[in-house]
Amino acid sequence: MFAKQQIQGLPPYAPGKPIEEVKQDYGLTKVVKMASNENPYGASPLVAKAITHAASATSIYPDGYGTVLRDKLAAKHALDKQQLILGNGSDEVIQFFCRSFLTPETSTVMATPTFSQYKLNATIEGAIIREVAVKEDGSHDLEGMLAAIDETTRIVWVCNPNNPNGVALDEASMIDFLQRVPESCIVVCDEAYFEYVAREDYPKSLDLLKEYPNFVVLRTFSKAYGLAALRVGYGMAQKEIAQAVDPVRPPFNNNTLGHIAAAAALEDETFINECKEKNRQERERLRVYFEGRGLFVYPSETNFLLIETGVLGNKIFQAYLEKGFILRSGEALGYPTAIRISIGSEEENGELLQVSNEILPGLGV
Repeated sequence: MFAKQQIQGLPPYAPGKPIEEVKQDYGLTKVVKMASNENPYGASPLVAKAITHAASATSIYPDGYGTVLRDKLAAKHALDKQQLILGNGSDEVIQFFCRSFLTPETSTVMATPTFSQYKLNATIEGAIIREVAVKEDGSHDLEGMLAAIDETTRIVWVCNPNNPNGVALDEASMIDFLQRVPESCIVVCDEAYFEYVAREDYPKSLDLLKEYPNFVVLRTFSKAYGLAALRVGYGMAQKEIAQAVDPVRPPFNNNTLGHIAAAAALEDETFINECKEKNRQERERLRVYFEGRGLFVYPSETNFLLIETGVLGNKIFQAYLEKGFILRSGEALGYPTAIRISIGSEEENGELLQVSNEILPGLGV
């Protein structure tokens, strides 16, 4: 059997080691995972109540249209229900756009480094991929991206804030960019970390959605809402775009518990605001510590920090792993001498800093 050429040699997604396996391998009684940008405070208490109530209905197929969740999202964002695209995580919505608009005769433009799923899914569709290196400060080179667009370009990806460095674009830069992108080219703005952003000049994406018909916004319930295990993400676009994409969405792509949990999570803005504030305080705490050691910390607007250490990321990763902390090596993220740390709880961060006092000097950091 021969798989299509563009996927031959593509590596499968490699998940990190499970916590229990790490404990066993290194003789540890406690392991803290700070690698996947999850919410250390979990989800709103409303979520557990909602899915517990629905747990007995597993023999029934989900509502394929996601009516309850769709209604709540439409009301929250003042959109028509037909402007929404529900996905099994925002990763699946990315897949929908690639499947709908990209072919071997078309091109797509993205930053590098950025979220890996843009390139992966474009590669699977056989599209021409144009990557534009981020600036030294980690921000998108929008001028370079504009120069890479031509008549074949169908999608431009803007990850804001950008994963893996956490750097966010301001509204003026985004508007200037949108004004110069051809209307024949869709601009997909991935706002997976939207709820964590603190900068006041962050783009008002829902206003831009009304003004620019080729603009698309992606968001997720996996990060601040604490529903990573249930895989719910969504896109927001003009009706014409959303309806063009919808036929590639599989039937029942979201499960019933995901729909119910996300709808319940939307009811608890107090929980989200509390998580945002705790994250801001703890992010600042870690930033001050690592900058105090003379390291460069990218100015993150997310729930993670990317830190340049001058030491190979895998070496740093291994040193922390042996002490019971699962971080993310920058070697797989386009930053070979960096480490990425998901912001944990106050207790977890305190333990991390204590261990860092032992690890970093031993590595010459």
